[in-house]
Amino acid sequence: MTTLRRTLAVLAFACVEVLWVGARPANGATPGGTTGYWLVGADGGVFSFDAPFYGSGVTPPGACDFSPQAPSTRDSVLGCVAVASTPSGNGYWLLNAFRSSTAFGQAGQALQAGCTGANGATGQWTGIASSPTGNGFFVTSSSGGVEGCGDAVPLGGLDTTTLNAPVVGIAATPDGKGYWLAAMDGGVFSFGDASFYGSMGGTPLNATVVGIAATPDGKGYWLAAWDGGVFSFGSAPFEGSMAGKIMNAPVVGIATYAAPVPG
Repeated sequence: MTTLRRTLAVLAFACVEVLWVGARPANGATPGGTTGYWLVGADGGVFSFDAPFYGSGVTPPGACDFSPQAPSTRDSVLGCVAVASTPSGNGYWLLNAFRSSTAFGQAGQALQAGCTGANGATGQWTGIASSPTGNGFFVTSSSGGVEGCGDAVPLGGLDTTTLNAPVVGIAATPDGKGYWLAAMDGGVFSFGDASFYGSMGGTPLNATVVGIAATPDGKGYWLAAWDGGVFSFGSAPFEGSMAGKIMNAPVVGIATYAAPVPG
């Protein structure tokens, strides 16, 4: 039975850039330091949970900046919608809903031919997930359409499906031959070799879901909510959250970090 765990973090957030958290899982065990995750805010602020910090998108010209077109009233510095880590965990991308992605750490600025805008996918970009090589990534739109950048090969999406809520995130399996799409209401949809491990669909939420990240073994995933809450499924360990903390912008995404195995 899937265990859903959600707790309040115990450290206050008092700066724009980043909060480094080494949180204790809900079961009281000491974190092993092998698996963690990042949360990202709409302003590009990055929050690290048992994971290294490679920078954020809040420094102008930030990764989250864009140019709203009249009569839009959107905030021009709140364009970030998702984060995705490289397979090795040595960097991550922040995805701008209205432009494209920006690389941090050793993440490569992958060839984005064909995915620099929501081509044929209704709505705006809402999620990003790395290909197995790190030389490309999948992006999904609010309609559930999926496109591949670089060497990522899409397997279909939900753009022809009637949804109860918009799609807000994507997470890929380790071999890139499957992925999960997450909806705002907590629903999870599996494609290819991605197995279903549960969802928050049909469960009352304090805040809507904004992203999904898969475990390194592909046997679990996390869902993140805009208030910083984190829900664990399958083999995904809980490492902390931003629920109940004061933030400059809501959380918009989550990405996995897998620490290198000592050799």
